[in-house]
Amino acid sequence: MEPTRVLFVCLGNICRSPMAEGIFRKLIKERGLENAFEVDSAGTGPWHAGEPMDPRTETVLKRHGAYFEHRARQIRPEDFQHYDLILAADREVERDLVRLAGPFRDKVHLITEPWGQGEINDPWEGDLWLFEQTYLELADLVEKWLERLWPENDEAGRAP
Repeated sequence: MEPTRVLFVCLGNICRSPMAEGIFRKLIKERGLENAFEVDSAGTGPWHAGEPMDPRTETVLKRHGAYFEHRARQIRPEDFQHYDLILAADREVERDLVRLAGPFRDKVHLITEPWGQGEINDPWEGDLWLFEQTYLELADLVEKWLERLWPENDEAGRAP
């Protein structure tokens, strides 16, 4: 069975999207689902391509046991075909992704969709406390997305 491919996207791929990726990686590892998913993250802009995640992101991910090695990258045209689900951190990112996605625009969703509204604010200009708050918001949302993708009561083990 092919893995479900999930891509988290923010502006520069150093704060929100690697944080969401780390949370997702932690959850699938805890549940023994590493072979069921492929996960990555990207940014809409090139500003930080090749750089590690923001040190505040690293601190928070380490604190929660969700750290992984990461180098920022910009989204590529082939990502839209490759990934099954592309989750945007905010409406600006979502608009950019929909514009770039062409026929694959139905794969793009706002990460806050399970909440029914809202955005994940960019913590980049904030302090460590704000990064911690962003982590807590993303942890709730990523858990909800994983429950949608892999419902525990689904006998086939995959969402329809």
